[in-house]
Amino acid sequence: MSLLESISHPIVLAPLAGGPSTPELTAAVAEAGGFAFLAAGYLSADTMRDRIAQTRSLTARPFGVNVFVPGRPSDPDVIATYAERLAPEAEALGVALGEPRFDDDDWDAKIDALADDPPAVVSFTFGCPSDAAVRRLHRAGAEVWVTVTTPDEAMAAQAAGADGLAVQGAEAGGHRGTWRDDDPLIRGIGLLALVQLVRARTDLPLVAAGGIATSDGVDAVLAAGAAAAAVGTAFLLCPEAGTAEVHRAALRGDAPTALTRAFTGRMARGIRNRLLDELSDVAPSAYPEINNLTSPLRQAARRQGEPDVVNLWAGEAYPLTRAEPAAAVVARLTNR
Repeated sequence: MSLLESISHPIVLAPLAGGPSTPELTAAVAEAGGFAFLAAGYLSADTMRDRIAQTRSLTARPFGVNVFVPGRPSDPDVIATYAERLAPEAEALGVALGEPRFDDDDWDAKIDALADDPPAVVSFTFGCPSDAAVRRLHRAGAEVWVTVTTPDEAMAAQAAGADGLAVQGAEAGGHRGTWRDDDPLIRGIGLLALVQLVRARTDLPLVAAGGIATSDGVDAVLAAGAAAAAVGTAFLLCPEAGTAEVHRAALRGDAPTALTRAFTGRMARGIRNRLLDELSDVAPSAYPEINNLTSPLRQAARRQGEPDVVNLWAGEAYPLTRAEPAAAVVARLTNR
């Protein structure tokens, strides 16, 4: 039996890496009867362990941990050119740009930690883990879910032994989960079309993600063949979330969203601001180097309340987001 068959409500808290994800938010959604992920992206393995322990201290219910699959180093000359373009932005905020280093997000240590002390589910974004890693997590007792954005990715994840698929449509906020950032389909297939396309090719449980903000949206993806709806943006204004105040303020507006590599070097959807508009056409595909380069810039902008220099990740339906506790979001999404 899939873990999804054991939860009270077909609601999954998306990982929300980069600040909004907290043990408190994960535990609150789990306690409300949904299934919740704790984001491990950008964290060291030791910090991930600590946050897993904190979450377990807040809830006895099952939850998942999401991990980023590492990519490959990018062209340093391309990165250096982009750094020159960003230098005046950093100077204006009184900070230095970060080192545009490549890293694997502590991949091996995280897999070791999750295999030694597994959560109910380990999910993967930006790619598919090796067959060996999947087998190791299975032996430890964890389900393995993989984020997919195309039917071909879904088939590859199934072949690798995935127990479930997080099917991410083009409407989703934050990073595109494509396995390659230069994929011709990087801008994505709409969620309802994608769920139907993937469902036609696999019987694996599907968790639909992208632009879901109401109970009607949940009902729509369930009718299309998903077992549950993954929701991220709808939880960003919750008091349990670690969302920065400048981000919360933007979520109370109605500016359009757009896809960009300007902040991290990987395609992601956020609320349009000056930096997104000015740099999206010149930002290279170079993740995580650009993410590390811009990290001090974005941190300073958050501290100083400067919304034009912050990645304001949000899905297309973000104007429907409400400031309410996580349990209230789950209840509203399930018409309870």
